Amino acid sequence: MGTIFQLKSVQKRVLNFIDLSIEKGDRLIIFGPSGSGKSTLLHLFNRLEDPEDGEILYNGKAIQSFPIPELRKIIGLVMQQPHLFPETVKDNLKFGPSLFEEWNEDKAIEVLKHVNLSGEFLERPVDELSGGQQQRVSLARTLANQPEVLLLDEPTSALDDKNIEMIEEDLMNLLKTQDLTMVMVTHNLNQAKRLGNKGIFLEGGEIKEYGHLPDMIEQPQSKELIRFLNHE
Repeated sequence: MGTIFQLKSVQKRVLNFIDLSIEKGDRLIIFGPSGSGKSTLLHLFNRLEDPEDGEILYNGKAIQSFPIPELRKIIGLVMQQPHLFPETVKDNLKFGPSLFEEWNEDKAIEVLKHVNLSGEFLERPVDELSGGQQQRVSLARTLANQPEVLLLDEPTSALDDKNIEMIEEDLMNLLKTQDLTMVMVTHNLNQAKRLGNKGIFLEGGEIKEYGHLPDMIEQPQSKELIRFLNHE
């Protein structure tokens, strides 16, 4: 499929000399103990944070060479909390595409269908939505930009089991039907196995193990990952 991201000797606070390649179409899960640098690593991909040293390339170009609005259009981020604008669903979905004169209400309705919400939600004030609905709108707002890469930072950790199942179903359908590369931080290893095909185990700001995710969980190779999986 081809390399989409390259990280070369990247350093940032807790992260130490991260070298990593991500292929187009990967469903990469970043996991590890608290404070290991998972969210920091994720935020580097669309410049919510910048490295102190090293280089990050997207399709062979330094990500600093992209205008930030363009970069965040093609590399979208869904966070743990929805952080929606306090207006209507439509206002939230419209924000990104309007920056590029690409707003289309029919496409917005299609995006809502991808997250199991009907078109009538467009005019709904976001403060009338449940927590699960707000997180689905947050996902839809990112998808409205037609990203090539979907970054997910613990997107279900604040939700109950029913809403977790619904968001996971939305994501699985998206990954089957859309040409997306996914990079996701999660502490939920069962969720990781359901959604991911590759994994990175971080500890102390370093990649301790990287590979095929089911193999990593079933047959870990590093002593750090073995200890983590055994809850030591």
